This record gives sequence, C-alpha cells and structure tokens, in this order.
Amino acid sequence: MSNHTTSHQVKSTVNDVVKRAFDLCFASLVVILLLSWLVPLIALLIKLDSQGPVFFKQLRTGKGGKPFYCLKFRSMRINADADHRQASRDDNRITKLGAFMRKTSIDELPQFINVLRGEMSVVGPRPHMLRHTEDYSRVIANFMERHLVTPGITGWAQVEGHRGETKETEAMEKRVNADIHYIKNWSFLLDLKIVALTVRQAIRGNENAF
Repeated sequence: MSNHTTSHQVKSTVNDVVKRAFDLCFASLVVILLLSWLVPLIALLIKLDSQGPVFFKQLRTGKGGKPFYCLKFRSMRINADADHRQASRDDNRITKLGAFMRKTSIDELPQFINVLRGEMSVVGPRPHMLRHTEDYSRVIANFMERHLVTPGITGWAQVEGHRGETKETEAMEKRVNADIHYIKNWSFLLDLKIVALTVRQAIRGNENAF
C-alpha cells in the first residue's frame, strides 16, 4: 500500500470523526435547548389542527442504500399517497399548520433524533422515498453516488434552491449534481456555511418549500 493511499485513508477517517463529532454536538444542543419544549407545543397544535399522530415516519434511502425511518412532524392529513407522491404547491393534503411548518422547515426538526441515532447527518444529500430512489436510479446514471455518504437534514442542493417537488427528471438531475459536488468538495467549513444558509432560508422562507 502506497504512502499516498495511506494518507488519504487517514484523512478520510479524520474527516469522518470531525463530521460525526459536529453532528452529535449540534444535534444534542438542538434536542436539549429546542425540541425539549418545542415538541410538546407542536404536538398540541397538531392535535388541535387535525386528526392523526404527531410524528410522521417514512422509510427513506440511507447511506449505502440502507433504508431507515426518517422522522418529521406530521404536516399532512392521513392519506394513502404519502409514500408515493411528493408534496406539491397548493397540495390539499397539507394542513394549515403543516403549511407553516413546511414553509419554515419546522417539520424537519425531529430528524435531529435521526442524527443522534447515526442514521442522518446535519448536512448531506437529502434522503428520498424508497420508490423515488428506485425510479430515479434507473434514469439518472450517477444517482446512487449520493448514497456514498450519510444523508442530511439540509444540504448543498437545498441551499442552492434545488428543493421541493421534482416534476421533471431534469430537476432531480440538478439536485443530484449538487449533492455530488458537495461530496467531492466536503469540508467542515462548507458544512458550517450550509447550516448558516439554511437558517437564513428558514427565517426568510423558501418559495419551493411547500
């Protein structure tokens, strides 16, 4: 084994440790300082707004193609299409409270529990429904490359505006290309930048968040 290969492996291991340490610290702070009081409040509002559970969990594709249950605050009425059909603009399945949560990304906050479990990272390619992974991997040649790393709550694709419904394959291709760009150019500073941009988007609202 060459020195170059060994050096690359050591660097990769160090990067993994740094990223995981950041994930654990950041997620722990969010759970303790935010979710500890926000979950009961949101739970009450969800129950007052519509019938059904507080949390919505859905099987999505994780690192290496391994499925995991992604957690969210429930933002839709109970429906049979949840695991097959993406949310769209003026989607009649979305509740009044759900529309606000999706616009501000509050519905995604339970995913910090996924981060603590090691199923997700704070930053990385967004995990897709299993059906979408199956469908898009057939038509986008490099689609599965985005599963080389742990999926994230937010990512480069999202802060670049590639979020929301993907009606055309071209829209998903742009998202995949942004994800692969992130994987190839990862740095701790890039993760911090993406987190900062995500917070700014959450405050301002995003026109593709619905």
